[in-house]
Amino acid sequence: MIAIIDYGAGNLYSVAKAIARLGYEASIVSRPDEVLQAQAVILPGVGSAGDAMKKLVDLRLDATLKRLYEDKRPLMGVCLGLQLLFRHSDEDGGYDCLGLLPGDVKKLPPGQKIPHMGWNQVRQMMKHPIFDGVPDGANFYFVHSYYADVKDCSMVAGQTGYGISFPTVLVKDNLVATQFHPEKSGELGLKLYGNFLKMHLRGLK
Repeated sequence: MIAIIDYGAGNLYSVAKAIARLGYEASIVSRPDEVLQAQAVILPGVGSAGDAMKKLVDLRLDATLKRLYEDKRPLMGVCLGLQLLFRHSDEDGGYDCLGLLPGDVKKLPPGQKIPHMGWNQVRQMMKHPIFDGVPDGANFYFVHSYYADVKDCSMVAGQTGYGISFPTVLVKDNLVATQFHPEKSGELGLKLYGNFLKMHLRGLK
């Protein structure tokens, strides 16, 4: 089973439809036992860090996500789902997040329209299976006002420029995270989801 975590942060059905188009079956779940039974987990997100973390804690999914990461289980974070992986977010006056990755989440600097919304290029910083069939500099769809200030540059597989250059694809062990929305990014977005699932779920279809 592929689990899409429902913690009230929206965009769940768009992700589920994208996974279905790839020929996989995904379930939208919100209980720790359901998440732990999955062969791959997607943490999507639209909304704010404070509300999201409150809901994850209420559902006891914060500890579940930490366990997944520590056990090196396949996990993909999307947009807010990427930001929640870090230690702290400045959003909503400041919130402690999951603390799985080193670094903090900060607001995009002034000088560009915020939120950063629309298509932008992703420069590939390393060769990785997540990019199989995806050209360097391809455009993906963004909607966000905050970015991850990453302290371990070895995780940064993709970067995007918007006033500053910031990480937009992260990889570590069996973790992949994107600041953009693959499910809103056409065929190349589907390709990214497909690559993530192929990396971990060969023979599941």
